[in-house]
Amino acid sequence: MTAADPLFSGSGLTLAVFLIVLIKVVVAFAVLMGAVTMMIWFERKAISDMQSRIGPNRVGPWGLLQTLADGIKLFFKEDLIPAESDRFVFKLAPYLVVVPAFLIFAVIPVGGMVTIAHHTFQLQVADPPMGILLVLACSGIAVYGVMLAGWASGSKYPLMSSVRASAQMVSYEAALGMNVVTVLLLCNSLSTRDIVNAQGGAFWHWNLIRTGIVPFVLFLIAATAELNRPPFDVVEADSELVGGFNTEYSSIRFALFYLAEFMNTITMSAVMVTLFFGGPAGPIPNIPHLRWVFPILWFTAKVVAFCFMYIWFRAALPRMRYDQLMDLGWKKLIPLSLAWMLLVAAAIISWRWALVALAAVVLGWSGLTWAFELGAERELADDAVLPTIGQRPLPGWELRHITDGDEDWEMDESDEDADSDEEVEA
Repeated sequence: MTAADPLFSGSGLTLAVFLIVLIKVVVAFAVLMGAVTMMIWFERKAISDMQSRIGPNRVGPWGLLQTLADGIKLFFKEDLIPAESDRFVFKLAPYLVVVPAFLIFAVIPVGGMVTIAHHTFQLQVADPPMGILLVLACSGIAVYGVMLAGWASGSKYPLMSSVRASAQMVSYEAALGMNVVTVLLLCNSLSTRDIVNAQGGAFWHWNLIRTGIVPFVLFLIAATAELNRPPFDVVEADSELVGGFNTEYSSIRFALFYLAEFMNTITMSAVMVTLFFGGPAGPIPNIPHLRWVFPILWFTAKVVAFCFMYIWFRAALPRMRYDQLMDLGWKKLIPLSLAWMLLVAAAIISWRWALVALAAVVLGWSGLTWAFELGAERELADDAVLPTIGQRPLPGWELRHITDGDEDWEMDESDEDADSDEEVEA
C-alpha cells in the first residue's frame, strides 16, 4: 500500500492521513448511493421514452425524487418473515448482496492525483496490489447472497431461483475470469491503478484495442449474466418464478435487493471502463487548478454510456430460456475465452508461438464443434437416453384424447395395452 498510494509514503498513519481516508470512504459511499438513485430514475425514464410512455413525473422536477419517495415508502412498510424460513440467513442475505457492490467500487480509480493540505493522494478509496482479484471475489460473494436468500425463504419458487443462480454463476464466472486474465497478461499487474496507467496516452493504448476487442465483448456478455440483467434475468423470471429469489421479501429488505441490482450495474460498468477503456484517461485541457476535474468527467461519461447500454438491453432484448443461457455459457463463451487468452499469451512471447497457438485453437475448435453436432444428433435420435428438452411426458391415450377433443371418450383395454407397450419401448 505504501508503494501504491503516495498518501502513505510520508510519515505513516497520522491524524491528517486518517481523516483523508475517512473522507474518501464517506464520499465514495455518498456518491455511489446518489448514483444508484439517479440510475433508477434514468432507467425508468429512458425505457419510458423507448416505449412511448411518460415515466416518473410526479415527485420532484421531472420525477427526480420518485426513487427517494419509493425508498421512504419501503422503509416504513411492514417487514414480513415467512414462518418456515431460516430467520438468521433470511435477514443476512440482503447484506451479502449490497456490501460486495460497495467493496468493488472502493478499488476503482475514478480520477488522478489530488493534493490537499500538502497531502497528495489518489482519487480512489484503496489500491491493494491484488485489486482485480478482490473484484472477482466480491462478485462471487454477491451471488451467494442471492442463493442464500432463495434457500432461506422456505418456498419453492425462491429455491428454484437460487439453484438457477448457482448454475449461472458457475457458467459465467469462468468466462469472466479468463477475459480478466487476458487483460492482466498485457498489464502485468493485479492493481487496478496499474491497469489504468498501462492504458495511458491515446485511445489505441486501451486494452479494448490491445486485446483485439473480443475479450471485451465476451466480458460484457459474462458480466451481464453475472448481474442477472436482461436478457439473462432468468433468476428473477417473474413469468415463471413469481419474483425469483426475493419473492418472500418485503419492506427494506426487498429495497436492499433492488438497490444492489442497480449498484452492481454501476460498479460493473466501472470495472469494464477500468479494464478496457482506460478508466479516467482522456484529453485534459491545460486549465490551472481544474486539471484534476477532467479525469473524473471522462470516467463518469464512460460509466454513464455503459449504464445506458444496459438500459437499452432491458428495453430491446427478450429473456433467454434457461437451456439457451447454459448453452451460451458452456459451449461458446468459455471455449472462446480460453482460446483468445491462449492466443494473446502466445503473441506476447513471439509471433511463432502465436502461429502454433492459432493452429491449436483451430484444431480444438473444429473438434469441439464436431462433438457438439454429434451430441445434438444423438439427442434428437429415436434411441436417445433423455427426452428432448420441452417434451411433455403425457401418456399416448391422454394426448390423443386432448387432441381429438372427444368428451364422451373412455379409456378401453386397447388403449391400456398400447400405453404399456409404449412404456416398455421407452
